[in-house]
Amino acid sequence: MTEITEIFDISAPELQIYSSTSEVQLLRCFEPEPGIFIAESPKVIRRALDAGYKPISLLIERKYINGQARDILERCDNVPVYTADSDVLTSLTGFKLTQGVLCAMRRRVLPDVSVICSGASRVAVLEDIMNQTNVGAIFRSAAALGFDAVLLTSGCSNPLYRRSVRVSMGTVFQIPWTYFDNSETDYISVLKRMGFSAAAMALTDDSVSISNPKLMSEDKLAVILGTEGDGLKAQTIAACDYTVKIPMYHGVDSLNVAAASAVAFWQLGRHE
Repeated sequence: MTEITEIFDISAPELQIYSSTSEVQLLRCFEPEPGIFIAESPKVIRRALDAGYKPISLLIERKYINGQARDILERCDNVPVYTADSDVLTSLTGFKLTQGVLCAMRRRVLPDVSVICSGASRVAVLEDIMNQTNVGAIFRSAAALGFDAVLLTSGCSNPLYRRSVRVSMGTVFQIPWTYFDNSETDYISVLKRMGFSAAAMALTDDSVSISNPKLMSEDKLAVILGTEGDGLKAQTIAACDYTVKIPMYHGVDSLNVAAASAVAFWQLGRHE
């Protein structure tokens, strides 16, 4: 049976993961084993549970215990649950909880790139994208618009950081993802060895349109997205089979990387 503990002392050690522990500390807390992440809101927590992630504890605004979080408590039997009113939880976390529920969960060992790409025909590749909002939004678009997996370089923000998870609406738990091995400095070659053609999203003079028939007909395609501002590295663009642009109007030169990803995934993804 679930034990629910009323919070009075916001400095209690068991609540530290919700209050004063940084994302990096959570990531590394069980090294060399995978660490912790925080899932926020009932919908996101349900998707994490559906994907098999294991809860450590729950922090819930009191009014949600018998409301929209009731089914979550039933699924997290014997997991510690802490509760208080909204003002207490806001002082603890430093922000108002989204729909009143946080869940600390165990991370899992990430699979190898070859495992993630086995059977995939469309993969998104994120090169050094640090903005957590963009990472979450790209995952949501990839999951919704027919991509099979997301691959990240080591310079990318972690998809299980709280803001990315929240912005993705939990789709980080629904689409396979992993990081390239740090020893693989030329990740384009890794993709090509697995049979993928590589398409760099970049503005260059020799770009092809995103509606290019040859590009759209590729059996296995990796769409490469770069960071805001600097974009993709020159060597990445040079190594790709295509450099792809989205036609622009009214003097606009480019889109935010998350918006560009949605356009690219819709045009180049799988359509039933």
